[in-house]
Amino acid sequence: MKSFIKIILMLFFAVLAYSLISPKAQAIYDPSSKPNNIVGIHILFPSELQDAAKLVNSSGGDWGYITIPIQSTDLNIQKWQSFMDDCRKFHLIPIIRLATNGDYFNQSSWEKPNDYNVLDFANFLNSLNWPTKNRYVIVYNEPNRGDEWGGAPNASEYAGILDYAVHAFKERSDDFFILSAGLDNASDNVSGQSINEYTFMRQMDAAVPGIFGEIDGIASHSYPNPGFSQPPLSYGYEGVSSFKYEENLASYLGNKNLPVFITETGWTDNQIPESVQAIYYKESFNSIWNDKDVIAVTPFLLTAGAGPFEQFSFINGSSDKSQKYLTLQKLPKPKGQPDINNYPLASAQDFIKPVLPTKSFDNNAKRNYTATVSRATVIFVKWLLNI
Repeated sequence: MKSFIKIILMLFFAVLAYSLISPKAQAIYDPSSKPNNIVGIHILFPSELQDAAKLVNSSGGDWGYITIPIQSTDLNIQKWQSFMDDCRKFHLIPIIRLATNGDYFNQSSWEKPNDYNVLDFANFLNSLNWPTKNRYVIVYNEPNRGDEWGGAPNASEYAGILDYAVHAFKERSDDFFILSAGLDNASDNVSGQSINEYTFMRQMDAAVPGIFGEIDGIASHSYPNPGFSQPPLSYGYEGVSSFKYEENLASYLGNKNLPVFITETGWTDNQIPESVQAIYYKESFNSIWNDKDVIAVTPFLLTAGAGPFEQFSFINGSSDKSQKYLTLQKLPKPKGQPDINNYPLASAQDFIKPVLPTKSFDNNAKRNYTATVSRATVIFVKWLLNI
């Protein structure tokens, strides 16, 4: 009888010890289940966070969203941990978009990612303290365009990368909320150059059946196409409501209701006056993007500077706020209440490489190793071992 009791107790304590030392499984939550501020903005650099917060958390809002790309050659832990800390400080929910680099052999396109790139990203992003429980990650950008995928689009290759990304990130933390890439909603089927987004999605599912059932949501580039210049309409495969068709197809293919993150959208200054854009943004937020399945809308782009993206910029080169900026700033917003991670903020000292101790050859030097074990534990172990 005594031996039987010992066995039961040993099993009990083994299970208890495992539960104490093994990592606790965590999981994402449905962001629509909590008060949510869908208003956000797309940025390019962490230095823009404070300006972004002034826009997306204005007029009663709190915990808006920001989308930002991270390149595979920019995995600097001090930079990106400071970024995460600042997101928490300014009450911003980060959406991180994975990015490669310009192709060295083809300057007209971005490099095609591989599994090693994905694994590096998974390890690096898992090493950071995130401000929110859900860790939103977009797996690359517009792969239905050749210039975004090594020169020629390939739905089968992208589906394989997305499938690997889901497993690589989830194996490290169930808090990762994986989004498929936003697709170019204006692309036609042109051999070797581009693939229509809905054709591309079907090709993805044919290559990796059920791929849309593996992800947690979809990113959408609901631009007002053609020409970034169409008025907001509640229908249209290429307009600001194109997310609805993407969502319906993804949910059908994956047999799963998927939330939508509109991570790029916007009108061009080259064709649409700012006063008209301001009206378009207000109408879109109030009557189209207020869809129950839309979690975030982060228009492209807060600050572009000089260059091809200047036509979309909310703040111009002289730091003047555009009319669309002022309209979005005045738009009433709810107070988002995401689940927050209350980790201690890092200091500069945390990133200084420690000086390793040198071995001492002093014969008089002694090392004292101490361990504290409770008297009750000692008695229990002696009883188990009959000593």
